[in-house]
Amino acid sequence: MQIGLPREIKVHEHRVGLTPDGVRELTQAGHGVVVQTEAGAGAGFEDRAYAEAGAAIAADAAEVFAGAELIVKVKEPQLAECARLSPGQILFTYLHLAADPAQAHALIESGATAIAYETVTGPAGSLPLLKPMSSIAGRMATQVGAHYLEKPSGGAGILLGGVPGVRPARVVVLGAGVAGTHALEMAVGMQAEVVVIDKRIDRLDALAERFASRIRALYATGAAIAREVRAADLVIGAVLVPGAAAPKLLTRGMLRDMRPGAVVVDIAIDQGGCFETSRATHHAEPVYVESGVVHYCVTNMPGAVPRTATLALSNATLPHIRALADLGWREALQRDPGLRDGLNVHAGQLRHPAVIEALGAAPASSRAA
Repeated sequence: MQIGLPREIKVHEHRVGLTPDGVRELTQAGHGVVVQTEAGAGAGFEDRAYAEAGAAIAADAAEVFAGAELIVKVKEPQLAECARLSPGQILFTYLHLAADPAQAHALIESGATAIAYETVTGPAGSLPLLKPMSSIAGRMATQVGAHYLEKPSGGAGILLGGVPGVRPARVVVLGAGVAGTHALEMAVGMQAEVVVIDKRIDRLDALAERFASRIRALYATGAAIAREVRAADLVIGAVLVPGAAAPKLLTRGMLRDMRPGAVVVDIAIDQGGCFETSRATHHAEPVYVESGVVHYCVTNMPGAVPRTATLALSNATLPHIRALADLGWREALQRDPGLRDGLNVHAGQLRHPAVIEALGAAPASSRAA
C-alpha cells in the first residue's frame, strides 16, 4: 500500500504522523511511504532520516495526497486538506467530529474513509490511541496552569505549591480519566492542594487509595462542582465521552463566582470543551480572560512538545497503520473490533453513533457509493 505523511498545517502544530523508525517498519514490510518535505522538522526528524528509512520525499502536500491510498496525520484535516481527499482514500488521524460540523461535512463530501484515533477502542473500552496524548495534555495542563497563575501571565500571582507558612494553590480536576489522573499527579507532585471530581466511584476509590490524604476525591454533583470551583485557583477540565461532545460542567454562573486571576484549563476543548465559557484557542494566542478568569483552551496542547508527542503517538498508532496497510481497511476493521470503532466517515456518511448523535444524520454525499 502507498502511505502518505503530509506536513501538519494547523497553527503551531509541529507533530508528525510517524517517526522515521515507524516508516522503516512499513517500508521493510513492502509498503511505499511518501513524506512531505520538512513534515518531521518541528519534531526533530529530518528529511534525510525518512529517506534513509526508505521513504520518498515529496515537495508539497498535493503530491502526498495524490499518490497515497492511506493518509496518516496527527490533527484533524483542515478544510484545504479535506479538499485534497478523494473517494476510496483512507484517512487515519484525530478527527473530533462532534465539535466540528464543517470538517464532518467536508469529509462526507470527499468520499474518503476516515478512521479516528480518538474512537479506536481497546480492552474494557480503553482508548489506546487517545491515551498517549491525554497523558501529555494532563501533565501540561498543570504546568500551563501554574504558569498562567503568575502575575505577569495575567493570573492572581499564586505559586502552585506555596511555601512554608503560605498555603499552596487549590487545584480542582474535573474528570478522573487518563488526562485528569496525569493532571492531578503533576499537581500533587508540585505540592498543590488537589481536589478531583468524578461520577465513577471506582476511579475515586482507586485515586483515594493511591494518594491518600494528598487529595480529596469527591462525587460529581452540580453543587459539589460549584462549591469547589468557587474556592479554586486552578480548574482543569478533563472529562471525556468518547466521540461525543463534552458535557458543560462549569457554567457561566460558576465562573463568575471564581476569584479574579484564577485559571481554567480545558483539556476537553477538542470535543467542544467542558466549560460553558470555553472557546478554542491555539498556541500563538493560547489564553483569553472572561469574568476575570484566565482561560487556556488550546486544541492541540501536545503540539507544544512535538518530539515527545510524536514518539508517543507513533508507538501507539504503528500497529494499526501496519494492519491497515497489510490487510486493507475492510479486512483490518473486520478482524479488529476496536479498530472498527474508529470508523467515523465512509462512503459519504457518518458512521460513529456518538458523532451521529452530536451532529445528526448528515445527508449522504453525492459521491456516496
